[in-house]
Amino acid sequence: MRTTRPPKGYYNETEAARALGVTLDEFRGLVRDHLLEDDEQMANLPRMYFQASDLVVLRMLASRHLRDACTAAR
Repeated sequence: MRTTRPPKGYYNETEAARALGVTLDEFRGLVRDHLLEDDEQMANLPRMYFQASDLVVLRMLASRHLRDACTAAR
């Protein structure tokens, strides 16, 4: 019988960016634009952890951002 490991409960910024398939800079931009209230909170980003539900929301935002960029390029 083969068992699988449960999904990870939390992700640091590097793991979250990798899970979303974006660069670390793109990930930081998504977080800055959609989650943080001010630029002072960016200093805390390397110490922040993200849950799987956070990644779902960020994935939707990233795909919308990409779709909008493709539309604007036309």
